[in-house]
Amino acid sequence: MGWQKSAESKRKRGVPEGLWVRCPGCQATIFRKEAKRRLDTCPECNYHWPISAPERITQTLDEGTFEEWDANLVTADPLNFFDRKSYKDRIVNERQTTGLKEAIITGSGRIRARKVAFGVLDSRFIMGSMGSVVGEKLVRLVERAGEQKLPLIVFSASGGARMHEGIISLMQMPKTSAAVARFRQSGGLFISVLTNPTMGGVTASFASLGDVVFAEPNALIGFAGPRTITATIHAELPSGFQSSEFQLEHGFIDRIVKRQDMKSELARAIDYCSN
Repeated sequence: MGWQKSAESKRKRGVPEGLWVRCPGCQATIFRKEAKRRLDTCPECNYHWPISAPERITQTLDEGTFEEWDANLVTADPLNFFDRKSYKDRIVNERQTTGLKEAIITGSGRIRARKVAFGVLDSRFIMGSMGSVVGEKLVRLVERAGEQKLPLIVFSASGGARMHEGIISLMQMPKTSAAVARFRQSGGLFISVLTNPTMGGVTASFASLGDVVFAEPNALIGFAGPRTITATIHAELPSGFQSSEFQLEHGFIDRIVKRQDMKSELARAIDYCSN
């Protein structure tokens, strides 16, 4: 095949592997360093690659300012859940694969010198699902933001509630929502940032409750997936249904912000809402 010959000729010429990456959005072949320089976005179509929680912290917060909170909270297995493997084994595997203890990192840091309480979900860890520890870390983050009078910023990237913990997982929806309500009643500012994907119980709870709601371009945002909805209501869905662009058009979010502009826009929103 032609592509095989091309790959072989590159190896023969001494071209290192991994220099190029194909964009899932426009299928263009992109110089990897250029995509990284643009904070993991495509220079041709602005496709936003998924990034990890540590990468999000590095890209969003001022260098060297992040202080992690509640790093040692770990998940139990209250239901002794087992599907293809036990929940305990799955958690161990996820920790080894991602280097994370859970699907969320929380703490404080600075954005353009403005101190904030900061949380970010990581979709690599059981699809960023919200179980008991994710919910508890979020609530503690919200409460400490209130105690320290800090703006609260949470980046969501999640498939929803974590089925492995059953009703305990679903309890995190009202638990986190109530914490956000108390925070807002005390005058706190909550900026929620929705990234691809933000689905299920996360969308149906804290992620939709921001005083300001940003989203990255072309993020999938909703409760049930499009196929589930189609099968349930037996109707064709609108084009682009559940994309961040569709959500903006219908008033669900306040602004779509490119990753390269996110840090500046967050700082601007903090200043605007603080006046």
